[in-house]
Amino acid sequence: MTYRIFGSELSPYSVKVRSYFRFKDLPHDWIPRSPAVQAEFQKYAKLPLVPLVVTPDGEGIQDSTPIIERFEAAQPSLVPEDPALAFLSALLEEYGDEWGNKWMFHYRWRYQADVWSTAERIARQMMEGQGALAVAQARAAVAERMTGRIGFVGSNPTTEPTIEGSFKHALALIEAHLQTRPYMLGGRPAMADFGLWGQFYELATDPTPGAIMRGAAPKVMAWVQRMLTPKNEGPFEAWPALAPTLMPLLKEEVAGLFLPWSTANAAAIAAGQKSFEMTLGGASWVQEPQKYHARSLAEIRRKYATPKGVPGLDAILTESGCLKFLS
Repeated sequence: MTYRIFGSELSPYSVKVRSYFRFKDLPHDWIPRSPAVQAEFQKYAKLPLVPLVVTPDGEGIQDSTPIIERFEAAQPSLVPEDPALAFLSALLEEYGDEWGNKWMFHYRWRYQADVWSTAERIARQMMEGQGALAVAQARAAVAERMTGRIGFVGSNPTTEPTIEGSFKHALALIEAHLQTRPYMLGGRPAMADFGLWGQFYELATDPTPGAIMRGAAPKVMAWVQRMLTPKNEGPFEAWPALAPTLMPLLKEEVAGLFLPWSTANAAAIAAGQKSFEMTLGGASWVQEPQKYHARSLAEIRRKYATPKGVPGLDAILTESGCLKFLS
């Protein structure tokens, strides 16, 4: 009963799934995607994206959150019993997956040291077993292709200060939050950890953001290492214990940047716009809309419909400013 995870060490969503399989002690083989396994990958994948999990009975599953939710449905362990905390965890996972990816992609393909570091690692994976010339040619091709795609996540000269400011601010907020606990919601990992961690793990491996993290956030760096093989170290905490350091993240990052951006992005897609402009965090933001993120906003709104009205949740969402984006 061994699962196969087709992924990449450079994909935040791939390492997120691998970390989850390690946490659940699910037997699995980690298969770096390369030309050598492309035929097998295409046999099971509906989309040309990692991660892909192939079950022992030959079913292919893609997209990191649905993969985790599929296994959690059979044997839940990431979801707090308190439905309010369970939703907040899902919301923070969404923030990590969709907004945190902007930090990662921006730094990775904006600065030359990061471009060459990442392109080199991708090229070695692609050209496994081939010579130095093949790797060098692949590295140059990857660097050229990916730097041209940086705008895909909304990174451009106008938005750069907001993206980098958000990364540094979120890093400081999470550093403060992790001072007294090993995981985002207490003594055991939650969905929030996996969504945020995938992005921070990749950022930690790249020269520019990695240096920022090592210099400013030792608790976050320890958490990054801990999440490689996460373990239950205690119970989830109750909201009153989490609130002093988690509410600022919800208020200033999730409600301050992520949800207004996601709402404007979805509106632009619904209107058929080729680009949209808005004021975000007091600064100008302009980009082409991203179709996938409109679906992810609809999904988090769907998830909110179930616990809506449970004790405490709407008060938290109202105080943080999140509620108006979820209805």
